[in-house]
Amino acid sequence: MQLRTFPIAFCILLLPFALRAQSAPDTASISRIRTEASQHSSLPQLAYELIDLCGPRLTNSPGYRKAVSWSVGKFKDWQIAAAPEAWGEYGKGWSNEESSMQLTLPYHEPLIAYAVPWTQSTKSAIRAQVVMLDRFDSASVDKWGDALKGKIVMVKKRDTLEPSFLSDAWRYADSDLVQLKDHSHLTNDAIAAYKIRLQNQYNTKLYLEKKGALALLNGKGRDGTVFVSANNGFAKGFEATLPEMILSTESYLKMQRFIEHGQAVELQMNVRSQFYTDDLTGYNVVAEIPGSDPALKNEVVIMGAHLDSWTAATGATDNAAGCIVMMEAARIIKALHLQPRRTIRIVLWGGEEQVIRGSVGYVKKHFGDPVTMKLKQEQEKVSAYYNLDNGTGRIRGIYSMGNDSAKRWLAAFLAPFADMGVTTVTDRYSGGSDQEALHAVGIPAFAFIQDPLDYDTRTHHTNMDVYERLAMSDLQQCAAVVAAVVYQTAMLPQKMPRKALPGAGSFPLTNGLLPDEKAH
Repeated sequence: MQLRTFPIAFCILLLPFALRAQSAPDTASISRIRTEASQHSSLPQLAYELIDLCGPRLTNSPGYRKAVSWSVGKFKDWQIAAAPEAWGEYGKGWSNEESSMQLTLPYHEPLIAYAVPWTQSTKSAIRAQVVMLDRFDSASVDKWGDALKGKIVMVKKRDTLEPSFLSDAWRYADSDLVQLKDHSHLTNDAIAAYKIRLQNQYNTKLYLEKKGALALLNGKGRDGTVFVSANNGFAKGFEATLPEMILSTESYLKMQRFIEHGQAVELQMNVRSQFYTDDLTGYNVVAEIPGSDPALKNEVVIMGAHLDSWTAATGATDNAAGCIVMMEAARIIKALHLQPRRTIRIVLWGGEEQVIRGSVGYVKKHFGDPVTMKLKQEQEKVSAYYNLDNGTGRIRGIYSMGNDSAKRWLAAFLAPFADMGVTTVTDRYSGGSDQEALHAVGIPAFAFIQDPLDYDTRTHHTNMDVYERLAMSDLQQCAAVVAAVVYQTAMLPQKMPRKALPGAGSFPLTNGLLPDEKAH
């Protein structure tokens, strides 16, 4: 597929023709949206309440449930109807109540370390020798055999940390936007291989536990930034095995050098976790601003972001930022008493970090099954879906996801924001977030292009994903762009044009990433 971007001059030329077909003076409405977003922003307060007060939001954890209740209440404060909506069975929740790690031999040193989500507790603080497997497989476990009993286990790393001479944070240059590439998710073949790898890893953990190992360590990140995530611990057939912690790569490699030089290493480690099984159902938050046109109000324009996060921090850029922008965009439309012709629906998704489970469940419930491509009547009622899930950077454009027919409208919608750097409509595909679920059943689904800032280097799934990493002025720009784009979509005389329907089963994440539970 050849990349195409729309020069802003061309977008501006298109705008009058697009607006002429609409029923409201959009130039005036957009000006009001921009003023409201910049002069009366509620984003700092929303960020404080969602990020700092709700805390980490692993799906089905107390923090997630608090965030669901908070967001529903906030919408209602703005006179926007909202409620949690079940999308299907998810699994058990988890929270970390206490965790710590310190080196005790050859000397004392407190370590930067975090409990892996869904890990079990150590029951009390443990102090034990660290041993190192050559690889994480059953053959390496067999080499140690019963000597693993009572030990903390690490696995040899074969990479090193090299000096970094690049900036942690950066913005797209215009030349970067012209050269954007597809950001697709995994292929079916890659997912099949990944499922096998996940199953082998889980089996190795069970084997370590059987051999009497006390805990498992990993190191991921650099410069004190630690990447913390996990796989499948929420699901049936994946009961917690031995306690796991992820620590800074610098400390991990130091322990590895000690062991390679014959120096005994001991750690003191404490993990206290809590599992929640009272409600295994997964929930999204759904809010609506009703349409005003009798002929079009049953059609919907949807905007969304994922509410869940990981646990080493408070999920500020991933993806509280997207949530508060979508909420702020809805607040702006409501506060300005704009009258969209179509209904505008806001969805805050759960389970995104566990392979977009919340949006896939919602799609199956409302729109159809991407496995069989048997579609429901509601699918025809959706004009478009817009997703925001790339951190805290300002919007620079939009991925059309290969929808050539929609690009002229997208370009016209973005044209009033050229002075804010919003200049690109690309036909490239953006994967890895909730737009994929709606795209999989033929709904026009789009993802906003955002400046990267330090999302990939510092905040995405890390202990640094906190309020202080938000670029508040960027998010204000995002809220203005989202509100204007969604409102204009809702005002079109017709729905957004659609691509040809995907083939049945072509969506690679249809069945998630869980290995076959029959193996258990």
